[in-house]
Amino acid sequence: MSRPLYIAVEGPIGVGKTTLVHGLAKRLAARVVLESFEDNPFLAKFYEDRERYAFPTQLFFLMSRFKQQQDLLQPDLFRPALLSDYHLLKDRIFATLTLADEELALYERVYRSLESQILRPDVVIFLYAPLEVLLGRIAKRGRAFEQNFDPDYLRDVARAYQHFFARYQDTPLLKLDNSRLDYAEPGSDADAILDDILATVRGLARPG
Repeated sequence: MSRPLYIAVEGPIGVGKTTLVHGLAKRLAARVVLESFEDNPFLAKFYEDRERYAFPTQLFFLMSRFKQQQDLLQPDLFRPALLSDYHLLKDRIFATLTLADEELALYERVYRSLESQILRPDVVIFLYAPLEVLLGRIAKRGRAFEQNFDPDYLRDVARAYQHFFARYQDTPLLKLDNSRLDYAEPGSDADAILDDILATVRGLARPG
């Protein structure tokens, strides 16, 4: 390819996106771009009062993610691949869940003006898992603002992702049930899983 292979990993909260990115990055000697969510000053308030803080939370995320995605247009000539644990499209998925009609209409105008200015992935990996698995992983990582996480909200997020990727055609797509895959710990099983994923991704990204 004339530029590094770009792989974006997507899926609902707690599904294991960042863990997979780090595992694949070691095999590809890839540049890694991780979502910066802790900088959002509205996020903790959003989890306490979603209706009140949905719009500022979402708008902050959109602009922050867009700025980070624009940085991907600057190539790293010494890296053969680029891996990210999110894609800008996730912002739209969350917006449709959280914003009122008038807010969503305004958000869509901003989103459409930015969407064409980012780098499109060569392959998107969509991870999914049952609700109880997601909740368990969220509890295990122990982020302060995720304490007392609303399972109904997470269920809605997971359903929205399934619905979105059932119709997704923008790039080659690899769907992966991540409910039992544990590549956080080193070992032959984890290595085999990651190698299989990488081989599939390379096949999907091959021109023609």
